[in-house]
Amino acid sequence: MKPDDLYKSPNALAKEYAHFRVGERLLLSGHSHQAWPDVAFEGQKRAFLDAAEYVDDKWERAFGVAGTVRRGWARLLDDEPERVALGNNTHELVVRWLSALPLGKRPRLVTTDGEFHSIRRLVDRLAEEGIEVRKVPASPVADLAERLAREVDDRTAAAMVSSVLFRTAEIVPNLRAVAAACAKHGAELLVDAYHHLNIVPFSVSGMGLERAYITGGGYKYCQLGEGNSFLRFPARCALRPVATGWFSEFATKEAPIPNRVAYGEGPARFAGATYDPTSHYRAAEVFGFFEKRGLTPALLREVSQHQVGLLVQRFDALGLDPALISRDPARQLANIAGFLVLRSSRAGDICRALRERGVFTDYRGDVLRMGPAPYLCDDQIVRAVGILGDVCRDVR
Repeated sequence: MKPDDLYKSPNALAKEYAHFRVGERLLLSGHSHQAWPDVAFEGQKRAFLDAAEYVDDKWERAFGVAGTVRRGWARLLDDEPERVALGNNTHELVVRWLSALPLGKRPRLVTTDGEFHSIRRLVDRLAEEGIEVRKVPASPVADLAERLAREVDDRTAAAMVSSVLFRTAEIVPNLRAVAAACAKHGAELLVDAYHHLNIVPFSVSGMGLERAYITGGGYKYCQLGEGNSFLRFPARCALRPVATGWFSEFATKEAPIPNRVAYGEGPARFAGATYDPTSHYRAAEVFGFFEKRGLTPALLREVSQHQVGLLVQRFDALGLDPALISRDPARQLANIAGFLVLRSSRAGDICRALRERGVFTDYRGDVLRMGPAPYLCDDQIVRAVGILGDVCRDVR
């Protein structure tokens, strides 16, 4: 599939998303929740039919589907599926990971003030319990990795940082500097790649993150829907999560040791317990759809840069009062991921007014976020920005 096929109207992909009616709606919420292709529905039906046919024997098939999902994540990470554990959401996986850290001996965590709630809330609560939490300002992003690296010391259990900041879409450069600091001081590194995968190419080895733990999920750019998150772990991983599920025992090969809990190998080390496998059936179909259509991260990056660039061009052409709404003209397109950030003290009001007129966006504080998706054509983006102009002129 060529990028030009996605820019023109009708978008060549739109027919594959009939249930979500992407050709009829202005869905500029792609950074938060993207539409699911119709094949996702086929996956959900297959999950039901397998349960109906095989009852409790369905799990052998469900575990096979989970393997397909791990391979899908591995392709996006440029890594091995044996390094990928699955979970319902990143919160669940980060809890397990945090529970394995030696916080009694190394009672310090280093992170930024720009992390998503799945990290922010947990570290804030740990701080209430006496864990030292050092939050480095996320801005300016150009030297964020270096500033974070300088905070890592021999008392640090882990550093936690996003590869793309969820409020601003800024790509954090040089994460290998944080990885090197963590290796030097014996600390772990967790990278939140949720706003990176399937919108900006990612490579574990290319980014120097072989020793890192990486988490993310499929609710946004991967179009997998709920229940599809992962934790990538390094080959040397020997962590023993306190928040461990009994599924971890399925793959254990450890010799029993009295009064010591055994863990399974590979992804089973971070396993939970009984889960709804429907999400994996859906994800396996969607990963297959992306492969079949040639929707690689490189292609999707090209499309995204075109779409965000079009948003910038049309917004600038509106000539709106910068006291009401503005963007940072110094922020280069190549340095941001999948959405445009507009700042306004009335961001909430503007977002609600846009929704009333059929434009889906969202906001965080004074930030209005506009995120296109590969199933939108240029005409839809132009219309959406035109409606934004009308809304802003009506705001008092």
